[in-house]
Amino acid sequence: MSEARSGVDTPGPAQRRGRLGAARLILILGAVLLVGTACVRFPAPPSDPPTATAVPPTPPGARTDVPREPTPNSETCDATVSLRPPAQMPVPGQMPVRSTMADILGRGRLIVGLDTGSNLFSFRDPITGDIQGFDVDIARAIAQAIFGEPTVEYKVLSSGDRIRALHDGTVDVVVKTMSITCDRVRDVAFSTPYYVASQRILVMRNSQVTTARGLAGKRVCAARGVTSIGRMQSIEPRAKMVTTTTWADCLVMMQQGEVDAATTDDAILAGLAEQDPWVQVVGPSLGEEYYGVGMAQGHDDLVRFVNGVLDQLRISGGWQQIYNRWLSILGTNYPPIPVYRE
Repeated sequence: MSEARSGVDTPGPAQRRGRLGAARLILILGAVLLVGTACVRFPAPPSDPPTATAVPPTPPGARTDVPREPTPNSETCDATVSLRPPAQMPVPGQMPVRSTMADILGRGRLIVGLDTGSNLFSFRDPITGDIQGFDVDIARAIAQAIFGEPTVEYKVLSSGDRIRALHDGTVDVVVKTMSITCDRVRDVAFSTPYYVASQRILVMRNSQVTTARGLAGKRVCAARGVTSIGRMQSIEPRAKMVTTTTWADCLVMMQQGEVDAATTDDAILAGLAEQDPWVQVVGPSLGEEYYGVGMAQGHDDLVRFVNGVLDQLRISGGWQQIYNRWLSILGTNYPPIPVYRE
């Protein structure tokens, strides 16, 4: 006699064991996930926040131990008076026998001391690599008068090396924004002035400094060996002078916040301002500077010859052309009137 079956199947022993195993597996997996999740939630061990420090590189040769220097032209002298040029200039390529110019002609080039960091006066063109500027054109005019063409060799000098280079014969002339002063005429034979500049101040545009008095306690940069240092120390003794090898270094230190200002002649400062729109020239003139071509003492014939070249530039309009080419940013200007002695 057969048993009647209900409509619901009853699991057998094998099925029950399978379901039990599956349940255990689910419990184990759940535990693993729980443990894994719990591990992720543990906080990371404490660590110091990331740090980064950068010290602005100070230009080589920068100094803060600047001694007191004399005020330019603090004594009375006729520093800008120079030797009268010859009544008739020699023909280019035919210099007087046994003259300093004949020696230069025989060598085949005029050796000129200048620098490549005074924008507008003497600097290296970033595209062509040529040295050019107002001082360069004055030097080329001197060479043109000797050779008939501007045959020049340039020696790059710092401001502090100019006089030494003349003494040891490294260069024939220095055309490097070199101010004629009573102190320097003891060591250097100067031409008549070929440019007159005014000392002023260069600051960042957000600076509150507008006069020399505002530099009390401030760091003020200048290239070593220039007359601007002594004048600033005289006008504002509380200014903290910093000296560098070049004017370009002063601009870099201003950009890095290592100095508060720079001071020198307005023409040089205008050249720095052209390189950075965030700086500006401020304040009234602190004093005038007369630039002259520097030569070694004892070479009076060369001094007279150079004065003759400068005279020709004034009369012919050549000086005005050079000025308009490089310094028109400073406004209208004219060549200085020379004063001669015999």
